[in-house]
Order: sequence, then C-alpha cells, then structure tokens
Amino acid sequence: MTNLIQPKILKGFRDFLPEAEIIRTELIEKLTSAFRSYGYVPIDTPALEYSEILLRKSNGETEKQVFRFEDNGGRDVALRFDLTVPFARFTAEHKDEIYFPFKRYHIAKVWRGEKPQAGRYREFVQCDFDCVGSDTATSDFEILSLMKTALEAIDVKDITIKMSHRGVFNLFLEQRNLTAKSEEILRTVDKLAKIGRDEVVKQLTDLTGQIELTEEILSYITPCSSFEATLEKMEKMTGGENTYTQRLKEIRKMMITVGIAESFVLDPSITRGLDYYTGIVYETFLNDLPSIGSVCSGGRYDNLAGLYMKDKVTGVGSSIGLDRLIAGLEQIGKLQHKKSYVDVEIFCVDSNLSAHYQLIASKLRSKNINCEVFPDPKKIAQQYTVAEKKGIPFGIILKQEQTENNTLTLKNLFTREQFEDISIDKAIDIIKKNS
Repeated sequence: MTNLIQPKILKGFRDFLPEAEIIRTELIEKLTSAFRSYGYVPIDTPALEYSEILLRKSNGETEKQVFRFEDNGGRDVALRFDLTVPFARFTAEHKDEIYFPFKRYHIAKVWRGEKPQAGRYREFVQCDFDCVGSDTATSDFEILSLMKTALEAIDVKDITIKMSHRGVFNLFLEQRNLTAKSEEILRTVDKLAKIGRDEVVKQLTDLTGQIELTEEILSYITPCSSFEATLEKMEKMTGGENTYTQRLKEIRKMMITVGIAESFVLDPSITRGLDYYTGIVYETFLNDLPSIGSVCSGGRYDNLAGLYMKDKVTGVGSSIGLDRLIAGLEQIGKLQHKKSYVDVEIFCVDSNLSAHYQLIASKLRSKNINCEVFPDPKKIAQQYTVAEKKGIPFGIILKQEQTENNTLTLKNLFTREQFEDISIDKAIDIIKKNS
C-alpha cells in the first residue's frame, strides 16, 4: 500500500497511553472528592465559544494564544483558553436557574497556542473551582483553603502559595497618578520571574517615564520577611489601612486560626496577567521545583460576568493546571505509576472452562477486586507476559480437576509465590491482605 497516511499529532498536543492516563484519572478523582467536600458542584461548557465572548476582556497577549477561526456557518469562533471566561458567560446565561452563592468545579481541556516547553502544552486539562455571588473574606479564604486541601488530597504538601491584592496595588498606582497605565504596569510586574528584574525595570521606566516611580514600584512589590511585615509596608505605601488591607487581615486571621498559615506568603509582585482580576490574587509553587511555575492560581474577579449581564455578580476562584502539575511531580519523583486497574488476571488454560472463569471473576468483583479473564487459550508464558506488562499482581489458574472440588491456584506474579488448591474465599483473603 502506497497511500498510507503517516500517524502523527500536532506540536504541543499529546496522546496518553494507559499508564499516563491512569495517573491523570486518579488525580482528577481525588481532586473531585476534595471539591465536593467543600460543597462545590460540577458544570460543563462547550469547547467552542463565540470569539467575542472569550476575547471581550482579554489583552493582546491572550488573543495571540487563542485558536480562532471561522466555522462552516461563517461564525467567528474560538477554542476556550481557560474555564473562567466561559463560566462568566454561563453565569449570565443561567442566572435565573442557579442559586447564589454558587460554587462550581469544572475539570476540562483548554487550548492555548503558546510555545510548547517543559510542563506547558497547547492542549491541557484545567481543574477550576469558583464561588460567585459572595464578596466576603470568608469566600476568599475558602478558595485558598480548598487549594491547599485539594493539593494535599493528591499528596502535594510541600508547597508555597504566594498571594497579594490587586486592589492595594491599584490604590498605590492611583496615588501616583498611574491609574491609566495600571493594567500595563500589572502585566509587566507579572513577568518578573519570566523576563528578570532588569527587563522589568526597563519596561516600567518606559511606562512611568520616571526612574523614581519605577524604584517605588520595585520597593512596593518586594516582600518583607513575614506576611505581617509585608502587609504593614503595603499599608504604609498606600497611606494606611484600607478596605483591601483589612480584607487581607481577615483572611490571615482565618489562616492562623485554622492552622494553615505557614503555607501562605504575602508577595506584592503576584499580580496575575489577566485583566479581569480585581481583588486577591495567588499562585502556588512546588517547593522542590519552583522553576516549573505556578501549578494552581487565580483570584477575585468582581465584575467579570458584568460583560454579559447588567447585574453585578462578584466571584473568586482558582485553577489547577493538571498537566503542568503532573510534569512537576514527575520530575521530583512524586508520582506512583500504575499500568492498569486490574488486581487479578484469570488465565485461560482450557477454553472449555470459560464459564468457570467468568464465575470466578464475578465473585471477585462482588468483593471489590478488579479482575479480568484472559480471552484466548494462548500459551501460559504468553499470558504471564501480558499480565506482567500490565503490572497485575495476582494470577489465577483453574484446571479441570479443580472445578470438581471448588478450588483454584493463586499465584503472586511479583514474588512468584503460589497457593495450590485453595478455595476462592481463601484466595480473596490473600489478595486483599496483599493489596
């Protein structure tokens, strides 16, 4: 055949073999359980949206990353680049069908046409959780608490969550007559880790026109030795306590009371690049691999849904970049690899015993033991090889003479230990004790 098409995928996209997909699936299951424990409910939205919906409140950098095209009906559409903007549209469209405060989680793929690199892909899974309809320190704290809980649920405990408040920074800029350039300044500061201090100084000076103002900004965004000291400096540089710093104090008090304060750092250089954030903002870093960037980030977006509805609906949320997180955990050796979900392989040594094999399988599954029956009567060595490739820990062999006295042979495929002529109940006990 000369017309075969070469199998290949686009750069920045990936196939997932079972071992990799099992990791993702199990992490998602644990995250889902954490979200539900805080009262969050699932939703879903289309992968494609009208471009005007997705890009109404974006900046030029975002537009460059969006997969945008004209569909067969001549409509200007784009693939969602995050789950927050579609959620804002969802909230406006279904405001009479949902209740407030409304707490949702959404785990789905998003697409960005950015340059692929370690931990960054053009198609990836995000795990978002948001609360809309409540503008309180309680809802802000709950999101931060859930971030920590969700990551701990997947055994990610050695983290630092850096947070700040857009409102305080905007007040700082307002007092220096820089409000008109606030979005550009915030985006420039957000690039600090990416482009370095010297380039940030250059860009800020170009924006402010004064090296003195740039130095003040740099002083403001430099954190002190403690949360409290940094907050004190932020207040001092904005003329004293204000509603924004008061909110940070309330959140901090809850952190200390609950006993999670050690995981959070107040860092005024955290601004988040997207324009829709207005209140607290935060990013999460793996202490063993900070270079991979934030694996969980977000903030308060008090009027995002206002683009699509007259009523103001305040919101706060966060997003776990699952694929980047997995890449980081892989690098620091924190992932447990599993090649299948099967605990027991029932080998086919005699096709005439197929019904007996299925009976054994049924009994094992009734005891919550995952199992499968090998479908073909191949050589036993070949069946062993397949089971080993799947990482299956136990194998069952049943011979004709064993069907007469209801026994079987159980083999530990890892240790090679074998249990001859035992009952299925005994086999179940052994499997459960070694699982």
